[in-house]
Amino acid sequence: MRESVQAEVLMSFLVSEELSFRIPVGLRYETEDPYAVRMTFHLPGDAPVTWAFGRELLLDGISGPSGDGDVHIAPTGAAGLRDLAIRLQVGSDRALFHVGAAPVVAFLDRTDKLVPLGQEHRYGDFRECLERALDGILAEENAG
Repeated sequence: MRESVQAEVLMSFLVSEELSFRIPVGLRYETEDPYAVRMTFHLPGDAPVTWAFGRELLLDGISGPSGDGDVHIAPTGAAGLRDLAIRLQVGSDRALFHVGAAPVVAFLDRTDKLVPLGQEHRYGDFRECLERALDGILAEENAG
């Protein structure tokens, strides 16, 4: 049975040090792919763009820098007033977003109630999930 958790948050898209604007970003987690979360960015004038990455990477990014590849997440601000900086990178192209940590923590808490951390293997086969994710990435690259 396919179950999911969804939320929408507003993130600041930092175009430069002087220019940023807020965009809606959809967060989605599904039991069908229990290791991943998806963020769908709704940029003005463009088709929505979805990034999928490990739920653990997002969770780790709340307390300290996380991610070595195309997705990097790190807390910013004072301990009680934390935001998250999310950097997405494809080749030399980068996009930087800021979001309040509170709605992300609330989303992750709901995902944990659906599939407790460490119990993902009960909901999906990691290799099958990885193959499905890679197939999706290859299909997007071939279509573009």
